[in-house]
Amino acid sequence: MKARDHIAMNFYWFGLAFMWNGLHPIVLPALLLRFVPEALKNTYLGGMTFAGLILAMIIQPLSGALSDHTRSRWGRRRPWILAGSVFDLFFLAGMTLATGYWGLLVAYILLQIASNAAHGPAQGLIPDLVPEEQRGLASGVKNLFDMGGLVVVSLLLGQLMERGNATLAFIVIGGVLTVSALVTLLATPERPSTNDLPPTTDGNRRELLHVDFRRYPDYAWLIVSRFLILLGIYAVQSFAQYYIRDFLGVPNPAEVTGNLMATIGLALTALVFPAGVLSDRFGRKRLNMLAGALAALGIFLLILVRSVASLLAFGAIIGMATGIFLSVNWALATDLIPQEEAGKYLGLSNLATAGAGAASKLAGPLIDGLNALRPGMYLGYPALFLLASASTLLGTLLILRIRQQPRG
Repeated sequence: MKARDHIAMNFYWFGLAFMWNGLHPIVLPALLLRFVPEALKNTYLGGMTFAGLILAMIIQPLSGALSDHTRSRWGRRRPWILAGSVFDLFFLAGMTLATGYWGLLVAYILLQIASNAAHGPAQGLIPDLVPEEQRGLASGVKNLFDMGGLVVVSLLLGQLMERGNATLAFIVIGGVLTVSALVTLLATPERPSTNDLPPTTDGNRRELLHVDFRRYPDYAWLIVSRFLILLGIYAVQSFAQYYIRDFLGVPNPAEVTGNLMATIGLALTALVFPAGVLSDRFGRKRLNMLAGALAALGIFLLILVRSVASLLAFGAIIGMATGIFLSVNWALATDLIPQEEAGKYLGLSNLATAGAGAASKLAGPLIDGLNALRPGMYLGYPALFLLASASTLLGTLLILRIRQQPRG
């Protein structure tokens, strides 16, 4: 494939990364402080985002599987990307206009449904269109756009939220998402799917959601290990702004959170593309394990943080590890799935991705409870980092159970 094709099919990930990496660590924590009690802010944030990510776990595999059987002159995936992106804009507007917690929650839940209805099918573009020998490269490009969205949104929205410009933040998110969707929709060389699919029968309706993990046990282990590694990483990201506000006591927590996310994103970006390319040559499994071990170390070191400088330094370690992991793990996933059902099986990878994100939010009540035991010491945050590091390390060890060796 040509370089422009790799860019076009993956540009949508920039907009999605911009939206979610802006909303979850920066916009929502700052916005919720207007509507919820101070002592329960972690609990409310965790509960809200947990509900949305549980829906993401369900919607992504379902929409991915449905897109495998979609008939359209635009191909199998692009109609879903278009519809999901249009509804995203409506629900972003709903979040902007919300005047209380429940209005914000409803708009956020609907945004999760719409976004993940597009996300699942979009994951099928790489296995649909990219030759096997270029999938590490394609995965690197995808994750490069993911991380580019993270870096840009972290630097921009932290500044806006610190100045109280929440409405402008939502407008910027909607604009970036629209542009990225249009690039992928108009420039991706997806062929029509009107005549190449079998007729719909009761049998293939049942197959729509059937997953044969006994036939693909390595992919099952990949999902479990991915879940545990990302659980640790997302737990740090989920409550970073409140940790910075409470534990470090800085006067501008939204801005510092943006700088932390940008530091992680820059470290990610530096390694995400070369990691994908190197995995095509040297294999996926070993690089996955290296990344997981490095992430566990970086998370553990957060317990020692006493300044913004040390926070950014350890954040960079986590960022480098995550960059390697996301790129190489995604390439390994595309190796292990049945290609004719790529949308369904890659959608199932969201059982790990969104599942880890959802499970990480359950730490909210734990943090608030431990913080309440010794007011002013904020014991909940070091406990969170210890558990997150242990989860990431366990997931790394489970990669050993993946028996299929990656191709060189």
